[in-house]
Amino acid sequence: GSVGSALGTEFAAQGHRIVYGSRNPASDKVTALLERTGHGATAVSPAAAAQNAAFVILAVPGMLVEEITHGLGDLAGKIIIVPSIPLVAGEDGSLGIGIDSSNAELIHQAAPSAHVVKAFSTLNWRVMIDPAASGGPVSIPLVGNDPQAKAKVAELVRQLDLEPIDVGSLRNAREVEGLSVLLLNNRMDRGGPAFEFHLRPQP
Repeated sequence: GSVGSALGTEFAAQGHRIVYGSRNPASDKVTALLERTGHGATAVSPAAAAQNAAFVILAVPGMLVEEITHGLGDLAGKIIIVPSIPLVAGEDGSLGIGIDSSNAELIHQAAPSAHVVKAFSTLNWRVMIDPAASGGPVSIPLVGNDPQAKAKVAELVRQLDLEPIDVGSLRNAREVEGLSVLLLNNRMDRGGPAFEFHLRPQP
């Protein structure tokens, strides 16, 4: 998808080894993505991609994260970054969150020995590639229960010229996902402009 492709290409440019997980790693679409990513990026099955990874980015359909997480094998000790949102469409076409908790909490329940951090869900994938296009530093809310894991994800955020903000534990993940829904509905329902979040320094 657009988010996984954007993050993969940008992290590859920062010197990270990228292994995409795909149900069809030999497809034309994945082959084109590997060429675009460069830097020795490879593609294998999702479980194989997660096996030796320090960071697992679950940029997947939001309502399938629990099933997908269970299929990735042993995730103990890994940092799972969650940009996905459990989106469902209402009768009027507007989007909402389709579960009672959040994707980040579902993944934590499915892989309790991993370190789950919610990130990269409150901005358009185009801004991930070109943060300067938004007119200023773009802030990325981070939620997670492990301070060290959040600190490592914060460093990844900074490498992309974005600005991390620690907004607490996983119990706040649903609120962060709600910000994403607000952004999407503003575009879809009202034809409004895209918007991002910017941290204002304390006076």
